[in-house]
Amino acid sequence: MNAQLREILSRSQAAFMGLAIGDALGAPVEFMTTGEIKAKYGLLKDLVGGGWLRLKAGQVTDDTEMTLCIARAMVAEGGMSLRAVADNFAAWLKSRPIDVGDTCRKGIRNYMLKGTLETPFNQWDAGNGAVMRILPVVLANLGNDGELERQVVAQAHLTHNHPLSDSACICLGRMVSHAVCGYSKSRLRKEVDALIAAHPAFRFDPYKGLATGYVVDTMQTVFHHFFRGSNFEECLVSTVNQGGDADTTGAIMGMLAGAYYGMENIPRRWLRKLDRKVMEEATMLAGRLVRLSSAVNLP
Repeated sequence: MNAQLREILSRSQAAFMGLAIGDALGAPVEFMTTGEIKAKYGLLKDLVGGGWLRLKAGQVTDDTEMTLCIARAMVAEGGMSLRAVADNFAAWLKSRPIDVGDTCRKGIRNYMLKGTLETPFNQWDAGNGAVMRILPVVLANLGNDGELERQVVAQAHLTHNHPLSDSACICLGRMVSHAVCGYSKSRLRKEVDALIAAHPAFRFDPYKGLATGYVVDTMQTVFHHFFRGSNFEECLVSTVNQGGDADTTGAIMGMLAGAYYGMENIPRRWLRKLDRKVMEEATMLAGRLVRLSSAVNLP
């Protein structure tokens, strides 16, 4: 294996680890305000568990679990099969997961009842539940932006059908893909600038401090802290301490910052606390997903 492919594999695994760590770090402070977090933790920077879901330290939620559903389906099918993804979502929902977003639950139930693979457009479906789970699609399509864009939107439409959600999925997908392949932050910023040009609502400077489940608020929070941060830990800690939908903003930031900064910059204390089974499966799936892509042919 050449050095370039080794680096891509390492960054892909870091993106998956980062997503799970961000989910586990942010979940205990989900729905809390910045002031409430500060009063309880000072600065939350460890995997502590607890929160409204009464999690164990290092336990993940739907952000990671739905990502794993997609990853398992793509590895098993050798590529994107929406029906295989939907079947995994259905089995996951039947398993009574610890948390499920309302829009995700509605879309999955719609598939279970009617077999539909695309939920109809709904002006209220501009949540962040589709963008949080795009990583497997990105890793399986490194070097193929056209297919990446098509597939991130297709998986989104299983539960979320809204132009703002679609555009966020495409933008983040391209950013994570570029980060895995070693591109600079200034190159990643061009993707955000293109998103803002098409949808000015995503403008994040000045940052309004909102970190709700609305996809615009979510992405503004991620963009703000990613471009201000100087390492993986700083990006992630500042994001989850914003509160709000902290497991999802944390998962998205962890995915992006993990891809950008790599495994060597993820604090060991977080890796030691993360759910061991999740860590092992995510590492394995990341490698298999990259092997589905054309990454080995990247310049």
